[in-house]
Amino acid sequence: MREIVTMWSNTRMVVLAALTAALYAALLIPFKPIPIIPGFTEIRPAVAVPLVFGLLFGPAGAWGSGLGNVIGDFFGGTLSLGSLFGFAGNFLFALTPYKLLGPAAGADAGATPAASWRGTALFAAAAVPASAACAATIGWGVDLLGLVPFAALGAVIFVNNLVVGLTLGPVLLRLVRPRVAAWHLLWGDVMDVPTPPARRRRLGALLIWGGAVGALAVGLAISTGVAGGELFRFGVGASSSGVAAGVPPLLLLFLLGVLLS
Repeated sequence: MREIVTMWSNTRMVVLAALTAALYAALLIPFKPIPIIPGFTEIRPAVAVPLVFGLLFGPAGAWGSGLGNVIGDFFGGTLSLGSLFGFAGNFLFALTPYKLLGPAAGADAGATPAASWRGTALFAAAAVPASAACAATIGWGVDLLGLVPFAALGAVIFVNNLVVGLTLGPVLLRLVRPRVAAWHLLWGDVMDVPTPPARRRRLGALLIWGGAVGALAVGLAISTGVAGGELFRFGVGASSSGVAAGVPPLLLLFLLGVLLS
């Protein structure tokens, strides 16, 4: 995990983070006028960028995705306190495929996903918890602020991220990876990151999956009333104490998995 911090001392990683942020923001801004939940989320074909660039650029892709989302909010006129959680959610969205598929691949990161049916399945296996972690983080934060209920925002973000990610992600990866590899800009080419032992990686992957999907499921269950709560609680001060208390333990489980991977 230390590479998330130490990458800022590597000029090429900083450039890759800036490139990711600029591209992500540039693809987000044109779709801001087509909201799903006004002021909070819209149709986002750009979500393929965090999945692919997180896998190829590792921590640089994660930082770039978080910053790109904030830049998109700023220039798209939707910047708010919720953008802080948008940064965190998109950071984790890009970090998850790197943690699940990257460290074991080393300098050849991104070679397996989308190169075959097995690779596509691996990409999908990373996209599901990545989308869930992003949705749970943003949904929890915005619900905590009393702006939009978890069930509404969390569900929309998860479905949008997963559907678009699985549709456009493998295509973008096939187009981009050969060029990135030829330029020796895969994260494994740029940084020397030790590979964790296989048993530790398996445990980390299990915790990432369980924590991310569990956080989303618990948040939805509470927010929809299945486990207590109300769906339509729009407005400041309408946050759910159940969501506020129920989601963080599972997100912490997810973060523990990230630390172990």
